[in-house]
Amino acid sequence: MGRFRSMGSEENEDVGVDMSPLMDCVFILLIFFIVTTTFVEETGVEVDKPQAASSVQLEKTSILLALTEKGEVVYGGQDIGMGGIQPLVRRMLQKEDVPVIIQADAASQSGLLVRVIDEAKLAGATKVSLAALKPKG
Repeated sequence: MGRFRSMGSEENEDVGVDMSPLMDCVFILLIFFIVTTTFVEETGVEVDKPQAASSVQLEKTSILLALTEKGEVVYGGQDIGMGGIQPLVRRMLQKEDVPVIIQADAASQSGLLVRVIDEAKLAGATKVSLAALKPKG
């Protein structure tokens, strides 16, 4: 049997196209795109980042921590507190050496920001960066 098969009885000359190979190709492409997609993680809170003229674009794969105006440390939408930084960063660095990016609110206390940086470095992070906005203009 070739690519075409007879539909109905042999007397009827209607010919149909076999859709199985097309469906296989579509599913293979779908699986390929699902596997190769990278997901960007967000911190889960909205932070008013300060502006910096020297800001640069960093890697997409990173550990994103947010320091809110109230002093909360947030990862993945959950408040992890100061005590949760070291275990989280240590666990994430076991998989892959990625930078830690801290999104600090412009109104957050600088002393808390220094503590977050220290906690990340004590957990073994070699690259710790602060998120900032490029000034418009």
